[in-house]
Amino acid sequence: MTGSDPTAASGRIDKTIAELGDWRGQALSRMRALIKEADPGVVEEVKWVKPSNPAGVPTWSDDGIICTGEVYKASVKLTFARGASLEDPALLFNSSLGGNTRRAIDIREGEEIDAEDFKALVRAAVDLNAATAAAKPKRAR
Repeated sequence: MTGSDPTAASGRIDKTIAELGDWRGQALSRMRALIKEADPGVVEEVKWVKPSNPAGVPTWSDDGIICTGEVYKASVKLTFARGASLEDPALLFNSSLGGNTRRAIDIREGEEIDAEDFKALVRAAVDLNAATAAAKPKRAR
């Protein structure tokens, strides 16, 4: 599924969260809610479905990918596709710091990310995507 049906994608993300049934599901659910609060127009998608990951990766987009939510045994990772280009005054990014494109936030059991700081980061990602989309030349038809 690549997000062609947002309702189906949202349902699959709901199912993933429910099947986790532990702190990781709670963390992913909370961060998902904060993403939706920060950008009510966000599109939920499920990307990169494959035999080794049949649930795929929850993805939130608006004029491009904002971030993905990956679930691991010891963490929930929120990877911002263009995080290296974002200001992070609250220093939320704590993973994938060495690259020149992405940045990530790893959440471990018992950790909680500040809601307002996270929503500000999401809004910054949305603004960056919108500015990039506006700057792209329109194709002639």
